[in-house]
Amino acid sequence: MLVLLLATSTTPGVAAPDELWFDGSAVTVADGAFRDEHGREVVLRGFNVSGTAKLAEHRGLPFASTADARSSAAAMRRMTGANAVRFLLTWAWVEPEPRRIDHAYLDRVGEQVGAFTDQGIRVYLDFHQDLYSRYLFNRDSWYTGDGAPEWVVRAGGYPKESCGVCVHWGQNMKNNTAVTAAVRDFWHNREVTTAAGPLRIRDEFVWQAGEALRHLKSALSAEAFRLVLGVNPLNEPYAGRYDQGQDGVAWERDLLMPFYRQFRQRMDEAGWADKPAFVEPLVFWNQNVEFFAEPGGFPAVPTLGDRFVFNSHFYDGKAQSGLLKPGKAGDGEYTADFNRIRDRAAALGTAGIVSEFGHPVAGFTSDKNPSVLKAMYQALDSRVAGARWWAGAAGSGPVLSGSQWHWDVNYGRHRELMNDNPDKVRTEGDAMNDEHFSAVRVDDGGGHVLTVEGRVVDRLFPRAVAGRTAAFTYEDRARDGGAVLSWNRIPDTMPAVRALVGAGQFGVLVWRGNGVAAPTELHLPSSFPPASTTVVSDLAAVTGPPAHTGAEPVAVAPEPGVPGVNRLLLSTRDAGPHFALVTNGASAGSLAAARAELAAWVNATFG
Repeated sequence: MLVLLLATSTTPGVAAPDELWFDGSAVTVADGAFRDEHGREVVLRGFNVSGTAKLAEHRGLPFASTADARSSAAAMRRMTGANAVRFLLTWAWVEPEPRRIDHAYLDRVGEQVGAFTDQGIRVYLDFHQDLYSRYLFNRDSWYTGDGAPEWVVRAGGYPKESCGVCVHWGQNMKNNTAVTAAVRDFWHNREVTTAAGPLRIRDEFVWQAGEALRHLKSALSAEAFRLVLGVNPLNEPYAGRYDQGQDGVAWERDLLMPFYRQFRQRMDEAGWADKPAFVEPLVFWNQNVEFFAEPGGFPAVPTLGDRFVFNSHFYDGKAQSGLLKPGKAGDGEYTADFNRIRDRAAALGTAGIVSEFGHPVAGFTSDKNPSVLKAMYQALDSRVAGARWWAGAAGSGPVLSGSQWHWDVNYGRHRELMNDNPDKVRTEGDAMNDEHFSAVRVDDGGGHVLTVEGRVVDRLFPRAVAGRTAAFTYEDRARDGGAVLSWNRIPDTMPAVRALVGAGQFGVLVWRGNGVAAPTELHLPSSFPPASTTVVSDLAAVTGPPAHTGAEPVAVAPEPGVPGVNRLLLSTRDAGPHFALVTNGASAGSLAAARAELAAWVNATFG
């Protein structure tokens, strides 16, 4: 039985922008979840930074300068409340010549990573590749890639590249013989002759990664390195060509996992032993275009454990095609897809993350963007669709972490010589294979402007939970043109809750405590000003939560980083279950009546 105590406040406010005692701790994997040093379950939300790192324009860096990185990180915090980014770097720029590490490049990487950690944003590195290497492609090619250095490609002696009749750049993964041959050589660790002597390709990749990690640990401050989460060893792995009788499951077991263990050892030697490797399965394992999908997801790997994170991507290829899925996304569109990622992570004994997801912001199918993104974030938030959430909340489960593709402040203003061809200068969109995914652009006045629906990306979400999340939902009321997308309807059996929320945005968190001293935290979107935010919880019920001093069960405090970004703090050491409804609605209803309805629902649903 929950004990209900009603609290009110007439002095809403925000605490001084000093970092609180529970901020800035390291995050690792424990009990199948990301957890901080205080034992709280952590949810990571943010973006990839960025596709510009795949280009030569800024020499393999996401930003033209550290100043650009700093302004971008501040804008991301202010506009989205992001608390984590996936930061791209590439082999070609780390080791431009055999056995020569470009430490100046790594210094700049460290400075740009520091721009994000200075905002309290956690970072995990990604050794990125697409189609193996830009140096496989001829100057007049329709496509390009990134990843391996030129000297590796030249030593490989690959055939002239051609994708044939391809309508999407990703088809090069299977149709371009130069790409498939080079990728196969990587996995089979082919020995090539170089200016530094004979080198094995995969071993050399792992060596340069270790040197890069060693450099970055020494370049970053102790405080910044504490906010570095770990490393994604290789983006979107695939076989190139299978051996006779081999399929994706066998390839993962026999070639991909040994590579990850080799990389894990190199991380340990470089001083990253306390940070997990964010390992991706075969990229095609959860492709929703059936004729492109292949079996995978590590079903033949017994376990990953706490030193690895199950790291998957998801894109709706059917929606992007415009032909295979002509309509827009709806309620629960991706719950099965994202639950499959959750379930694989759980089966492998570790945390899961969706390190890439998104949808084009311009072009043929960009009209689907608001609904697709809303449905993807909904699937990250809960295992249960909105229409069934209140009845099925017991199956909602913990929130899934994710990094949207991508946050590129150079979007629409690139100057990339595609494949080093001065006659093919790419300026539009992402400047990479005709993609348009960036959630941000910079306007003519130098201001950051979202290219996506702000209500979708600046979301209420549990940054840290003092225990274990039992259920979470957020109704963002995202706008799609002139329509408002509302997929979670509060049931008629809760009239006081419905009256309290009205047409406002709302979220509900149910959690079980684990006795830790640090509070549960939820990011408050900019549409939730503290003075007009209502919280109805078993801990207190209040409109305009007070500023945090450490004594209040429900309070508001600034988040680390740029001023004006706030969080809700819920403090208790009891086991619970606990609940909190958070809304920016009109608050026309009775707090006490809404609290009683929620308490009865929690008791009936969670016991």
